[in-house]
Amino acid sequence: MKIQTKSAKVNKSWLNDHVNDPWVKLAQKEGYRARAAYKLKEIDEVFHLVKPGQLVVDLGSTPGAWSQYLRRRLGLLGQEGGARVIALDLLPMEPVDGVTFLLGDFREESVLQRLLASLNGRKADLVVSDMAPNLSGIADTDAARVEVLIELAIAFAQEHMLPQGSLVAKVFHGPGYDGLVKQFRAAFKTVKVHKPKASRDRSSETFLVGMGLKPAPEA
Repeated sequence: MKIQTKSAKVNKSWLNDHVNDPWVKLAQKEGYRARAAYKLKEIDEVFHLVKPGQLVVDLGSTPGAWSQYLRRRLGLLGQEGGARVIALDLLPMEPVDGVTFLLGDFREESVLQRLLASLNGRKADLVVSDMAPNLSGIADTDAARVEVLIELAIAFAQEHMLPQGSLVAKVFHGPGYDGLVKQFRAAFKTVKVHKPKASRDRSSETFLVGMGLKPAPEA
């Protein structure tokens, strides 16, 4: 009973914070599905990532706030040049106007083939990843799960992104964080770390931005 009572208090506290969160209220006002849209918006404004005519891939897209921001931003910049957003997730996502959504794991051949068909011979200008594992609360286990997702995001960018493209990926401070930064620095010419204002103060999440792929080492 003590555990249940504590859990109820925590849930009530979270719900109260969520309802009164200014970013949540702004998202509701502006029609975004989640406050996360403002994290990507700030990163974009700081590093000038989204540009006219781009092909952008949104990994871990559900519920769709990042896809919404990307589509709106590309629309404001102009539709010319074949601007597109392709979103992927293991969970279903309600349709976003103008966004191609693929349900499944891109490591599976059938999903990969659907992705390649959607890319239609193009490579992405920008890849964004809000992928996050189900956290267990065990630091080493969670660090390993995050590391796998970062490795996937980097590998995806190396395979499906233009050499001059950029990757944005969510990470968490804690065990293994320095190793994740090291992986980014091994893969990209320029690496920046940014914690948007829309990230909760108590959250350990931050975002790594890699710009310009380094050439693959010769075998």
